[in-house]
Amino acid sequence: MHQRLQLERVLGFWILEIEDGLLVDRFLSVPLRKSSCYLFCCRLEGKEGNKMHSKHNSACSIPVRCLMMGLVLFMADVRAHAQIAFTSFRDGNREIYVMDADGSNLRNLTRNPVLDYAPAWSPDGGQIAFTSDRDGNWEIYVMDAKGRNLRNLTKNASTDDAPSWSPNGEHIAFASNRDGPKKWTYDIYVMGADGINPRNLTRNPAVDGNPAWSPDGTRIAFESDRDGNWEIYVMEADGGNPQRRTKHINHDLTASWSPSGEHIAYVSVRGGNWEIYVMDADGDGGNVRNLTNNPGLDTEPSWSPDGERIAFASKRRKQNPHDSDIYVMDTNGGNLQRLTKDPESDYYPDWSRSVFAVSPASKQLLMWGWLKSESR
Repeated sequence: MHQRLQLERVLGFWILEIEDGLLVDRFLSVPLRKSSCYLFCCRLEGKEGNKMHSKHNSACSIPVRCLMMGLVLFMADVRAHAQIAFTSFRDGNREIYVMDADGSNLRNLTRNPVLDYAPAWSPDGGQIAFTSDRDGNWEIYVMDAKGRNLRNLTKNASTDDAPSWSPNGEHIAFASNRDGPKKWTYDIYVMGADGINPRNLTRNPAVDGNPAWSPDGTRIAFESDRDGNWEIYVMEADGGNPQRRTKHINHDLTASWSPSGEHIAYVSVRGGNWEIYVMDADGDGGNVRNLTNNPGLDTEPSWSPDGERIAFASKRRKQNPHDSDIYVMDTNGGNLQRLTKDPESDYYPDWSRSVFAVSPASKQLLMWGWLKSESR
């Protein structure tokens, strides 16, 4: 008996091989079990984009067909690629923009005289949730990736802010003061992706904000001042077992999970200036590393889908230090690239989790889907 790994065809390319029961390449090696499904990501490299550099063993390798439209979890256009949504003031008020991961192909999605900010991509890359005051107070809205089909999800007289999608796309976490005894008392809520059944997860008299869902959907990171200053906490997805991850006398804010779930990027002023840090997601938040180390204010980290880069907003430009731009760096803080260069501020970057993604540095095509293992 041997295993037959079946993945339907994508773009007519035969791109995967199996060696000794493993899906092998330098990006991912996954042990396969009988009659199981696995989430996979593979790379197509080179000019033709039709071969995967993989170890090969002719005795046990099995050709595997790739398909994105059927057995695959998500649907995407062939031309789709990595995108970054962000907030910009370049048109005179806050709008939601989208650009390619190299800063090109800039588009204004909202085009509304009110304030729109804090975009958050849905897991399939087809929708963007964001905060807007277009109905007179701050609400959570959703639109498609082209800025159409706008819907108000919260419809509450209080302030609703900072949406974050669950990995399965079925729920959205957000911050709200709708149940707080004071105007500035915020809790973390979760609602269905259609806005129904909002639930208060934290119920704390302090301020809890900026929720971020873990990649496996079991936990939510958030910031809170419940212990006297701003710290990063992690709780179970139902609100249980909140644990403090950072323990510093200065403020720690704005958590962002790595795609592997092993690390959390966040903003801290512990060095006397707002910088981007990374820590381990589990335990006591150890292995802390400062990635930016720049006198400008660096905030709002967002991981790339492949886990190799981090986008963030920074006020490091010398000619106008009061306005911010979107930058991208490697996860060790190197290879810094400035993506936006407008005189007005650009901030709140969020990397898309779309099925196809192109790395501007290496022109590698990333494909996500489900791998099905069958026994014969």
